[in-house]
Amino acid sequence: MSAERRRRLLGRLLGADGPLLGIERLCHVCVDTTGSDGASIMLFHDGASRGSLCATDGLGALLEEVQFTLGEGPGIDACRDDRPVAEPDLAAPAAPRWIAFTPSAVAAGARAVFGFPIRVGGVVLGALQVSRDRRGPLTDDQHADALVLADMAAEIMLLLQAGASPGELAVELEQGANLHAVVHQASGMASVQMGVSVDHALVRLRAHAFRTSIPLVDIARRVVERTLRFSPDGEAAPDGGNGADP
Repeated sequence: MSAERRRRLLGRLLGADGPLLGIERLCHVCVDTTGSDGASIMLFHDGASRGSLCATDGLGALLEEVQFTLGEGPGIDACRDDRPVAEPDLAAPAAPRWIAFTPSAVAAGARAVFGFPIRVGGVVLGALQVSRDRRGPLTDDQHADALVLADMAAEIMLLLQAGASPGELAVELEQGANLHAVVHQASGMASVQMGVSVDHALVRLRAHAFRTSIPLVDIARRVVERTLRFSPDGEAAPDGGNGADP
C-alpha cells in the first residue's frame, strides 16, 4: 500500500465537510476518487451477504438488494474469491456471468460494476462496491484508491466492533446496516417445513424470490408471518388458507 496514497485518502476522509462520518463518508470519498456514480458496502458472513452497511445512492442500494436476493454479483464474488472483481461492460461482458444479477442491474441503469474485498488478515468482512451508469474500466489509480479505501473500511469496522461482545455486531454497525434478520428467521422456518438444511432452505427462498420477482425480504416476511409456507418438495403456497399470493 502506498503511504502517500493512504495519506491523501485519509486527508479526504478527515477533511471532508458535511454531516457524514466514518463508513458513510468513506463511501462518498470512494465515489469521488473512482469517478463512479455510486458506492456501497456489503457485510458478508458464512458465505453470503448479510445486508448493506451503507449506499451513496438509490442504484447502489438496489444493487445491494439484488445481490442479497439472488446470492450473486460483484460484491459476492469479491468476498467469496477474496479478490477484486471488475465488469466494465455489464450489458455486453466479454464472458457471461451473473445470469440472474446482470439483467436486473442493467435494467436499473448500471453499466459497469466493481467489487473489492474488505478483509482483516484472512477474514473477509464484506465488500466495497462501486457502480457506473456508463461502461468502461477503472484507471490504475482509481483501482488502487479503491483497494486502499477497502482496507480503511476494514479498519473502521474493526474499531466500531472493538467494544462489542463476542459473537455480536457492534451497535454502530447494526444501527447503520440493513441486515434483513427476517431472512435468517424465515430460512430456519422453511428448513423445518421442507426438511432440509437452513442453507438449502435459503437457496429455495432465493429461487422463489427470483421466479416471482418479489424481493427476498418480502418472501421472508410472508414465511415468518405464516402467510406463505414451503412443502417438502420445495413448492410455495399460501399458508393456512389466508389468501396470500405465493
